[in-house]
Amino acid sequence: MIDHVNEKTLVILPTYNESLNIEEVLRKVRKSIPSSSILVVDDGSPDGTADLVSAISNEIGNIQILKRSEKSGLGNACKAGFEWGLDRGYDIFVEMDSDLSHDPVEMPRLIDELRQNKDLVIGSRYIKGGQILKWSVIRRLLSRYGNYYVRFMLRIPIHDATSGYR
Repeated sequence: MIDHVNEKTLVILPTYNESLNIEEVLRKVRKSIPSSSILVVDDGSPDGTADLVSAISNEIGNIQILKRSEKSGLGNACKAGFEWGLDRGYDIFVEMDSDLSHDPVEMPRLIDELRQNKDLVIGSRYIKGGQILKWSVIRRLLSRYGNYYVRFMLRIPIHDATSGYR
């Protein structure tokens, strides 16, 4: 059981070419959960994302960066972030995209749900109030079908298994 008073929360932000978004994302995460640690896992972004993270870290604090030499994919970046956090004794992990498609304001709600004796909480695009911005009709259909397929094949009651906000 997690001691809520002393729990350690890590927000994992995988990045690749997020220089246009990263400062805003980091500031919003820090505002939403001031006591959290933030780990940016950068896959060798050629646009200077890692340098921006370093500069912002000096200002708002408690941000680490895991620089990787090449693009290895979102799944590998998340896995590396979880391993990094487990090695350092974090209790709660929040994974979210760095492109502003997930609202950091919702993080306290996700964590509160987790504290209700749950193992996993997923931020869904497919609930009342959820939305998908800037997706084509084809991408929306693929997402809906993919999620239906996963739900059917795995017999799990999850309507947004592909969400990157967990």
